This record gives sequence, C-alpha cells and structure tokens, in this order.
Amino acid sequence: MTTALATLDTDTTNSPAADESLINGIDTSALRAFTAEVEEDPGAGMAGFQVRTQWTGGTTTRTDVDRWSLGGVYKPRGYTISTDEPRELCGRDTAANPQEVLMAGLNACMTVGYVAVCSLLGITIRSLEIRTEGTLDLRGFLGIDPAVNPGYNALKCRVFLDADATDEQLQRIHTMVKQTSPNFANLTRAVPIVSTLVAA
Repeated sequence: MTTALATLDTDTTNSPAADESLINGIDTSALRAFTAEVEEDPGAGMAGFQVRTQWTGGTTTRTDVDRWSLGGVYKPRGYTISTDEPRELCGRDTAANPQEVLMAGLNACMTVGYVAVCSLLGITIRSLEIRTEGTLDLRGFLGIDPAVNPGYNALKCRVFLDADATDEQLQRIHTMVKQTSPNFANLTRAVPIVSTLVAA
C-alpha cells in the first residue's frame, strides 16, 4: 500500500482539531501543498543533505551541518553533532557514540513520518516513543574474525503510539511509515556508498 501524503483523507471523527490546519504541530495545508507541488514537479522534491565530520582527538568527532538543498537551491544550516565512545571502548564518554546516533536518526525520521501521517488523517497524538536496540559482535570491528559481521545482524524497533485512532488505523499508519521513511529505507535496503580517500 503506497499512498501520497496529499491524498490521505482527513477523518474528522478522530479529533476535535481535525478541521484545523495545524494538527500535532504540523501545518497540514502546507504539507499537502508541498506534496502537490512535488507531484507536479519532481525536481522540487529533490532534497540534498551533507555533513562534514572532523576528528577532535581520541574517539571524539565534531560533525558540522552547514547547508542543505531543496529543488537545487542551497539553504543555510548551522548545527553541530558530537560523538564519543564509552570509556570501556577507549573513549571519554562525553557524547553519544556513532551507533546511538545512527539509531537516533532512524527513530527521529520515523517519528516525523508518524506525526505527518497522523496529522493528515486528523488524528491527534497523545504520546509517541520509539525504542531501537541492537547488538554488535566487536570481533568484527576489532578484526579478530573476518567471518564476523562488523555491523548489526538485526535491529529491534518498537513503536509506542497513543493516539485518537482505532487499532486498524494505527496499523495502517505503521505500514505507511515503514514504506515511506527515508532512514527506514536506508537501513533496510542496501545503499551503495562510494568511499574515496583523499590524502592530505
């Protein structure tokens, strides 16, 4: 079941706020208009993201988010993401580690999906929490056994959603989010990565 967000029908029986444009903090009129624009001109929906990560000593990094692009037009940003490792993994434990940031990116992306779909359906969310976990076999990272996968063999993701909707509606929303979340797709499909070393 794939459905464009703009075509979702608002069910006014779900929420007293369903007849308003702003639902769950989402401007549904703006979202529908943007979806319609991208349907008319696919180029308007080409969103480019980039980050710049620098080593800052030990196991720490600083990632700068300077800009992004939409429809070929660059727009400024100005955010920083720090990472470190736990002390047991030779870090100083000053920030979340890359694995936790990876999971946070998945959870945050899916959260946006649940909020957007619920809002377009006129469903008010009372609470939403996503818990994701996984286990790495560090023999892969440490090069002890080349047969060991250095990454996850599986991630467990649990979504706790309390909203003014039936169980059937929530399952439909859950399915839609898994079909349309960019980071869910990035982690569940093989994404080719071209990695080039530039010697300083």
